[in-house]
Amino acid sequence: MNSLPLPPLAFGLGGQELMIVAVIVLVLFGGKKIPELMRGVGKGVGELQKGLDEGKKGFSGMMDSHDEPAPVAPVTPVATTPRAETHTTPPTA
Repeated sequence: MNSLPLPPLAFGLGGQELMIVAVIVLVLFGGKKIPELMRGVGKGVGELQKGLDEGKKGFSGMMDSHDEPAPVAPVTPVATTPRAETHTTPPTA
């Protein structure tokens, strides 16, 4: 049975690459700092979601309050009186 290669998880990184990144983060920040770091990332993601939701609400509110233009009354033709055509001849000298 042939196993199909798994697609990359995030940013073109596979499982092995993510494990290497996790080990590097553990070495750089230590075990005690990682929960604080993740808590900060979680708060940042929450704030981002909140901002996106507010933006969506504001945009949909603008679209809902956008009034359609009032219908224009049809134009009625104005009656005109016929004019008599007058022909003038140039004066002769």
